[in-house]
Amino acid sequence: MTETPAAELVFVARQPVFHADETVWGYELLFRSGHENVANVIDETHATSSVIADGLSLALEGLASDIHILINFPEDMLVDDAGFALPPETCVVEVLEHVRPTRKTLDAVRRLKKAGYTIAVDDYFGQPQLKPFIDLADIVKIDILELDSDPERIKEAIANVPAPNATLLAEKVEDQKTFEFLRGAGFSLFQGFFFSKPEIIPGKKLSTNEATKLQLLSELSGDFEPRRLAEILQSDPNLSYRLFRYINSVGFGLRSKVTSLKRAIDMMGMIQAKQWLRSAVLADMNTTPRASELAYMAVQRAKFLEALCSSTKGGTCTPDTMFITGLFSLLDAMLGIEMEEVLGKLPLDDAIVEGLTRDGNVRDMITLAQCYEHGHWADTTKRLKKLNLDSRAADLLYAQSRNWAQSMLGVASHHDDGDGKGFED
Repeated sequence: MTETPAAELVFVARQPVFHADETVWGYELLFRSGHENVANVIDETHATSSVIADGLSLALEGLASDIHILINFPEDMLVDDAGFALPPETCVVEVLEHVRPTRKTLDAVRRLKKAGYTIAVDDYFGQPQLKPFIDLADIVKIDILELDSDPERIKEAIANVPAPNATLLAEKVEDQKTFEFLRGAGFSLFQGFFFSKPEIIPGKKLSTNEATKLQLLSELSGDFEPRRLAEILQSDPNLSYRLFRYINSVGFGLRSKVTSLKRAIDMMGMIQAKQWLRSAVLADMNTTPRASELAYMAVQRAKFLEALCSSTKGGTCTPDTMFITGLFSLLDAMLGIEMEEVLGKLPLDDAIVEGLTRDGNVRDMITLAQCYEHGHWADTTKRLKKLNLDSRAADLLYAQSRNWAQSMLGVASHHDDGDGKGFED
């Protein structure tokens, strides 16, 4: 894999923050420059500088205007008043847990509050040294894993928050049961990977809409004629409308608007047209805000895996198979049923089924994608080495997959339209 310019390698992992009703309140942004040493010892000043200089505009593409963005601030960036470069109506200044409450740092936080910025304190679980910051905080993030998800310890941590009017945000919420407890314990905001793990409901039956969409996804996973694609689009005015919006907005170098389904498919090519339709169908599978987040993650993961496969010389994977595997990898979480049951309703190629259910090279690539999504940079480096992938090139592919997903789901999902440019087939 070839080296890529460092300037192209700024990208972001975004972690959603939910309201109690599982609508999206905002995102925490986790940046990485792409250099291998950064994955092991994160340069927090460089990461926050990347947010301010480049990353925020990338992350905001396709998001609603009322979304909040949490950005980590190390000590020197606070003292240097770097936060004033960010819009106060959108960005939340997050004070990292190891920032010392000195006169300089506390004065810096007071200046930000006076200017209208929202202040969050990260990773609180009762440390007395954080009390001066918590007295100034609008949001207190309580680390649930540090408290072993223990209800009694969580209640004690809540009782010890010295700012009674602060909004409580539970971070590192790992499962649905913990989320349900926290929702009744006084927390208003929730962050963690509970939303991407399947909440299996015994005896749950798929709705007619879900079953129909699964059937269509199954059909789209095999050989597909342009005529059949046009038939599907013609039978669904909503899909046709969204396709026209997509192709007329993402920049195919068109001098006039596309108004014919045949021309739209010809312009995109069958591969990209199929990918767009798969993404649109997946986004429609379940229209809850939580499912929309999962759809975004699945589409980005699909494009990332496809790109990794395409860039691997002499590999045994097939790009389209990797795209489908990534796209389907979160269907259990979206539908609330076991993956084996999902796959039982989809007559998929054996390579896809094996990738979703068994250890092996494909499973390793899915795990690599998860490391990127979660911002686990040290684990990302280990996975890249295991797969013998170049860090810089993989970082660039991940950034491009994000832009592509934002472009796709700007029309294909319930996110606002975005104008991010991806890469074409």
